[in-house]
Amino acid sequence: MKITIATDAWEPQTNGVVTTLKATIESLGRLGHEVRVISPQGLASIPAPSYPEIRLAIAPGFHIAREIKSFRPHAIHIATEGPIGVSMRRYCRRHGLPFTTSYHTRYPEYLNARWPIPLSVSYAWLRRFHGAAARTFVSSNSLRSQLSSKGFQHLHQWRRGVDLQLFRPLSTQLPAELAGLPRPIMAYMGRVAVEKNIDAFLRLQLPGTKLIIGNGPARAALSERYPEALFIGYRFGDELAAMLSAADVFVFPSLTDTFGLAMIEALACGVPVAAFPVPGPIDVIEPGVTGVLNEDLATAIRSALLLSRQVCAERAKAFTWEAATEQFLEGLEPIPAGARAALSAPGSAMIASNGTRSQPSAGDAN
Repeated sequence: MKITIATDAWEPQTNGVVTTLKATIESLGRLGHEVRVISPQGLASIPAPSYPEIRLAIAPGFHIAREIKSFRPHAIHIATEGPIGVSMRRYCRRHGLPFTTSYHTRYPEYLNARWPIPLSVSYAWLRRFHGAAARTFVSSNSLRSQLSSKGFQHLHQWRRGVDLQLFRPLSTQLPAELAGLPRPIMAYMGRVAVEKNIDAFLRLQLPGTKLIIGNGPARAALSERYPEALFIGYRFGDELAAMLSAADVFVFPSLTDTFGLAMIEALACGVPVAAFPVPGPIDVIEPGVTGVLNEDLATAIRSALLLSRQVCAERAKAFTWEAATEQFLEGLEPIPAGARAALSAPGSAMIASNGTRSQPSAGDAN
């Protein structure tokens, strides 16, 4: 099967969406499927407000039309709701092509944390965006329930996995960068931004070392406010696995994540998780087994330190990218043979053969 994935989140970004898409694409390739990614790479773009590392494509419609016409996919999946996603959605509706979408990020809550945009306004727009899809993929049962209560329909579960070859329990010897630091080592990994609620972790008065792995717009302010914490920026590959394995507990303070891929990566390294009892953690953590969920994050951290690292690593093996990719495939909506054949017919692209832009139909903006 030839699958097109349209996404505004792609390399060189480092986040859960990019990790998920790359792992899924690798699994699809092993299964014999061919994937073409349409992203902002190579296109004119501008930095996203408050996230300059995220590039937003400018007028990607022509590029999308050309890619679809040349690739002629059997299925189209829209992973994000940015300019690439909006333009792909418009193209599919214009040409009568079915498509699926993903709900990766709680944008209403993220936007509301920065600007006074009412949640109701953001959710109304997202409900309209995803409402045109054959199915919208969600990562957990709790997210499915939440979105259903807000009027989202045709929801399909697509869980996440972990690279067990990379994330695994490593030597108990600390990396040189962490040698001599007070124990326990309490690690956070992910984007360093206001919506991640890292402040709730850093302000706790606990013995040991608070380790922050990752980067983001809030790093400068947080490192100045909490000079006792160790901010080490991004780490990748074996170095990242070594840093996670060195931790005594993984702290996940977010209240707004849809899943929390970092939690199962930590578990695979044998590190128990401390988190709030909110969607994301409640879908991943077995309370008292692989982590502790508590409204008092300090209590959760102290209790998680007592859990078995071996059990955490064993439980993480249930989260495989192979199983997650099967769910992805099950949710795709095939493009009918006639519609797919018409993609390469004269006049099928958004730009006509004479170089002029074809006029949208009345329903193109819907």
